[in-house]
Amino acid sequence: MDTLTLQDQDEDLYLMSNVQPAESGLPFLAYISERQGQHDVRVKLAYKAPNWIATVTVRPTVEVVVGQLSGRDLDLVRRWIELNKDIIIAHWEGQMPSSRDVLNALKPLPKV
Repeated sequence: MDTLTLQDQDEDLYLMSNVQPAESGLPFLAYISERQGQHDVRVKLAYKAPNWIATVTVRPTVEVVVGQLSGRDLDLVRRWIELNKDIIIAHWEGQMPSSRDVLNALKPLPKV
C-alpha cells in the first residue's frame, strides 16, 4: 500500500490531535483537527505519521478521498467515526478547541 507524505496534504500536523490505537480501537493512528484548508471535516489515518495511508471525509458519509483502505479497515473507521461524529465535528468547528477535552470525550470501538 502506498503511503502519503505530509506534503501531499494541506493540514499542519502540529495542529492535529492524534488518537492512538489503544484509545480508538482502530489498527492505526487517527488524526483529527480544528478546521484547516478549504474542505469539510476529515480524519487522517497512519501507521506512523507523517506516512498517511488514507484521508476520509466525515460528512455527509465516511469515504476515502486520498489513499486507500481495505474494506475491513474502512468499515472500522466508519464505525469509529459514527461513534464519535459529534465530537469530531465539534472539534473541527472550534466548539471543542482543547485537544485534551476532545481526546477525553472520544470513545473507542467496542472490543469484539
